[in-house]
Amino acid sequence: MLAVELAPHSPEWEGAAAREAARLAATLGDNLIEIHHIGSTVIASIRAKPVLDLLPVVRRHEDLDSAASQLQALGYEWKGAFGIPGRRFCILDDPTTGRRLIHLHFFKRGSPRIVRHLAFRDYLRAHDDVARAYEAEKLRCAALHPDDSLAYSAAKDAWIKPVESDAIAWAAQEKSSARS
Repeated sequence: MLAVELAPHSPEWEGAAAREAARLAATLGDNLIEIHHIGSTVIASIRAKPVLDLLPVVRRHEDLDSAASQLQALGYEWKGAFGIPGRRFCILDDPTTGRRLIHLHFFKRGSPRIVRHLAFRDYLRAHDDVARAYEAEKLRCAALHPDDSLAYSAAKDAWIKPVESDAIAWAAQEKSSARS
């Protein structure tokens, strides 16, 4: 179990995400379509666990599964689906301190989970009041589960699900308005 630490936003997170995306692109080649920076570290107005969440989109899971050893050579621990069908999950810890640095949430192009993650991220970026409410929920859950990041994440779920539905509807409306 990992302790829950919530830190003020750091402008360094964006650069770190870009550097890691370049490292992954060089390793995964043409199976990699794009990489999105998701999670609270991308929302400048709120505290976040200082762990980057990246969502790489791939063409084929089979090629990604074959590249597991290459990701391990980059220092990642390959976790497979890790409880979410259609996902491949990897974690990167600092080899010296053991501190968690990065989560990779790989999904195949076309996965509805990609839409969900991006809509939630973009909704919080566009709605500071909702982002602040999310920060309050994160602080509440961290107080309940200060030494268990999995329980912390599970505790946030009841707050996230309805906001996620709002975010998906908002994203669809934004997309429709952009076409008009």
